[in-house]
Amino acid sequence: MIKGLAITPPIIGRISIGRIVEKNGKRLPEKDDQFTLTTQVQHKDGWLLHPLDEQVRQAQTTSNGKLRTIPVRMLFNSPELNLRAEYSLFDRQTGRPLCVGNGDTCRRYTPQGIQQLPCPSPEACDLARTGHCKPYGRLHVIVNDEEDIGTFIFRTTGFNSIRTLAARLSYYQAISGDLLACLPLQLKLRGKSTTQSHRSAIYYVDLTLREGLTLPQAIQEARTRSNARLEAG
Repeated sequence: MIKGLAITPPIIGRISIGRIVEKNGKRLPEKDDQFTLTTQVQHKDGWLLHPLDEQVRQAQTTSNGKLRTIPVRMLFNSPELNLRAEYSLFDRQTGRPLCVGNGDTCRRYTPQGIQQLPCPSPEACDLARTGHCKPYGRLHVIVNDEEDIGTFIFRTTGFNSIRTLAARLSYYQAISGDLLACLPLQLKLRGKSTTQSHRSAIYYVDLTLREGLTLPQAIQEARTRSNARLEAG
C-alpha cells in the first residue's frame, strides 16, 4: 500500500446548500436555503442531480418542496471518522492544499518540501493573512437508509455547521452507548441572523433525530440494528 495515502469512505454523491448562477458572463457560487443532492459529475449548467434528490424531496410533506431535512445514518461510531475538520489553505489555481492544520500543528508545502510547523489559527498566521485559510469540514453520511457503504459528502467552510455537527456527533455517540452508526438521524438546515451577517439570514447544518422519534425510541432502534448486524456476522 502507498505510504501516506489518505483512506476515505467511497463517495457516490454530494450534499450542498448552494448553487452556481451566471452573472455578467461569470459563473459564481450563490447560497441557497435548501439542500441539493448531486452526483460527482458537473457540466456547464452545474452539478447533475442525484436520483435520490427527487426521491427524498417527494418523501417530504412540508417546506413547499424545498429539501430542508435529509434522513441519514453515520458510517462509523467514532465522530472523528465521520467528520473531518481542519484549517486549510488551497492553491487557487490548482485547487491543491498548500497548508493543512488543526490549530496546534500544520503540514505545509514549502520549497524545501512538506514541513510540520506550528498552526496558530488563521487570525495569527502570517501565511493566512490573505484571508484564504479557512476551516474546512467534510461530513460523510449514508442517505435514506441505503445499506451500501457508499456515502454522500457534505463540505463546508462554515464555523456554525462544523461546530454544531461536531457537538451533535459527540453527544449522540455518548448518549447511545457508542451506537452512533446505528442511530436514525437527519441533517437539518437551520437559519439564524448574527452581527457578522448584518442581521440577514445565514444557514447552517444541524444533526438531529428523525422527526417523530423520541430519544429512547431512537436508542432502542439503534440497539436492534446493532444486534442484527452482529447476528449477520
